[in-house]
Amino acid sequence: MTNFAQRLIHWYHLNKRSLPWRDTNDPYCIWLSEIILQQTRVDQGFAYYERFVSAWPGVAHLAAASEDEVLKMWQGLGYYSRARNLHKAAKQVLHDHAGSFPDTINGLLGLQGVGEYTAAAIASMAFGTKVAVVDGNVFRVLARLYGIGEPINTAQGKKVFTELATSLLPTSDAGTYNQALMEFGALHCTPRKPQCETCIFASSCHARRDNTVSDLPVKLSKKTIRKRYFNYLVLLHGHGNSASLYLNKRSEGDIWTGLYEFALIETAAPVASESLMESDRWKELTANSEGRLIHQSHQYKHPLTHQLIHARFYVVNLQNLLDLSGQNTLSLIKHSALEKYPLPRLIDRFLDDTNGLSDYYQT
Repeated sequence: MTNFAQRLIHWYHLNKRSLPWRDTNDPYCIWLSEIILQQTRVDQGFAYYERFVSAWPGVAHLAAASEDEVLKMWQGLGYYSRARNLHKAAKQVLHDHAGSFPDTINGLLGLQGVGEYTAAAIASMAFGTKVAVVDGNVFRVLARLYGIGEPINTAQGKKVFTELATSLLPTSDAGTYNQALMEFGALHCTPRKPQCETCIFASSCHARRDNTVSDLPVKLSKKTIRKRYFNYLVLLHGHGNSASLYLNKRSEGDIWTGLYEFALIETAAPVASESLMESDRWKELTANSEGRLIHQSHQYKHPLTHQLIHARFYVVNLQNLLDLSGQNTLSLIKHSALEKYPLPRLIDRFLDDTNGLSDYYQT
């Protein structure tokens, strides 16, 4: 084992966080943790991991769940394609691999939602495969230690870092080494305020020597943020135990696939309520049902990776049920069943602010 690997693993055993997926070589648990922790902090993802394992202790249990159940369990984590891919991959393992995770990189890459990083993590940690894991923490540590200015979000940059990470792998125990390197980046060589003064590699760190710690790693500018304007019609009917409302299940090809929302009118720019109420879609939904606007929310801002959603909610009381014969996107549900449906965080925020809509039903 190289001196670098020895020192890193020694640091890891002294400083690592106690996390349940580190106490097992079960590929299901490792895979589950890796998918949950993509674009999610450990302190946030930990509770989700515990809930998933409790509800579905094995891949067969997860495969048997419905997509709505999985999306509901995932609610609040964002990037919902991860949850849908998680569910599809569980079915793949069950049906295509007789319930056992493939133990090769190529086999793992064949699972829905498993890319090079996740495949390498599972292979090294569950099966002891000698393969390097390269994530954001690894990029940062290696860029600083070796003074690499190649942008990490380019094909050439990924190639440079993967080759370096591979060259540093120890001959054995690649799983522990990979976890050690990622943990070092997460706890010590952090994006801001890294602990350079007490770093075990301080004497050999190029970034510390050249005073470029805050400049590395290099990442090219992000894409332009797209602004979108969502106008939600919260269509309510009845009161008490008979209270009901209309939900729409979002289709593929856009954000929040498979999640539920209220009737949506998306506009190219902000629109006044008077103009919105004159739109064909508003009239289509409310004209024959004698809809009456009883509340207009403030504007919500909901940032996504490359989008910024501006949303306003219009609560409409319906005297009559909608005629849904001409369309199939909206469904009538009991108000008491709303909590069973997986919803985007934006919808949840509105519900939190309005006592779950209870205040707006007729009494």
